[in-house]
Amino acid sequence: MVVVMAEPEKPARTLSIADAAESSGLSAHTLRYYERTGLLEPVSRNGSGHRRYREADLEWIAFLAKLRATGMPIRKVRRYAELMTAGEATNAERLALLEAHRDAVLAGLEATTRNLELIDRKIEVYEEKIGLDRERMRRT
Repeated sequence: MVVVMAEPEKPARTLSIADAAESSGLSAHTLRYYERTGLLEPVSRNGSGHRRYREADLEWIAFLAKLRATGMPIRKVRRYAELMTAGEATNAERLALLEAHRDAVLAGLEATTRNLELIDRKIEVYEEKIGLDRERMRRT
């Protein structure tokens, strides 16, 4: 009979604030701000008191960064974080908040597309004025 000993579980990998900042693309100052203002649950700390970010922390930080990058105001991000902390009973409100944000992002994309079309038309006008032939340039 062969007895197989289970290997002890490895502790989850954690990152220092500097590594978490590098991984997330945010500054250490921003990560501290997120924690201080309640956007991020208090981060665990090691024996010497230094923050240690878990994978779940990094995933949440990435989501917060996407909300901010798409123009969600910090007060709405904070509201979303509060709703997350409050639990499943807030799912409908979270859905409504994200749907409203998606609508705002889509409206912004449409406006940006219209603006880009105008810029493209203006570029074509100047290309014609200086006799620039794009097809000829692409072939060379």
